[in-house]
Amino acid sequence: MKEMRRHPFRIGGRFFRLAVVAFMALGDGLFRRAFVPGSAALVARSRWLQHHSRRALKVFNLEAGVSGPVPTRGLLISNHLGYLDILVISSITPVVFVSMRELRFWPAVGWRAQLAGTIFVDRRRRTDVGRVNQAVQAALDSGALVVLFPEGRSSDGVTILPFKSALLEPAARPTQPLTIGCVQYALADGDASQEACYWGKHVFLTHLLNLLGKQRVQATVRFASFAPAGAGRKELARQLRAEIIKLKDQSSGKFQDETQPAGTDH
Repeated sequence: MKEMRRHPFRIGGRFFRLAVVAFMALGDGLFRRAFVPGSAALVARSRWLQHHSRRALKVFNLEAGVSGPVPTRGLLISNHLGYLDILVISSITPVVFVSMRELRFWPAVGWRAQLAGTIFVDRRRRTDVGRVNQAVQAALDSGALVVLFPEGRSSDGVTILPFKSALLEPAARPTQPLTIGCVQYALADGDASQEACYWGKHVFLTHLLNLLGKQRVQATVRFASFAPAGAGRKELARQLRAEIIKLKDQSSGKFQDETQPAGTDH
């Protein structure tokens, strides 16, 4: 692994700091889970995730540029480039994610997702879609902001994969605000499509250690409101993807005035 050979002390120091952040997040998360009443648990979990995501992004020396109206409730439909998306989006606004069931068992990530109140979906079972849609609707009714990644898997960011429509039922009912988002990454000393995006046959620990060796990570997140045109789920999936592609193509090469370091409060 080239970054380990080039920057062993940087990687070692950052890995230790990340472990400390994870340990503190675990203790804080278990405390909130035990003592926060059920009626406030979802809000508490999303704010817990926001706080500790900001701390984790400082370790990566990651700054996020944000443009457009930042959503606070309803549905957020976004592209998906890997595990960094979770940290970046949640650092900007408190959210509840919908994710694949397998994430439960990822090292150092699964427990975090569970403590954050993530809604897990078993994509191998079509019958699970109804349960997940009900859970998403319940979260929306409680006032939460729920994030969906309709691509169904992460990509290298060069293109946006076709959207799957199965989990878009709540989006097809205009009872809550609907926002689209587009996440992009850039590295000062590497290839973001391979070294910031996590996809394909990448190995998590190898990818993470390599990323910790990077000098600086830059993320750009663009938001825009979206009003569905009264279409069914499949047509809605096509509309959403087309609009997010437009956001992706709006890259200006620099941050807007509202740019803020992802690790700071705002």
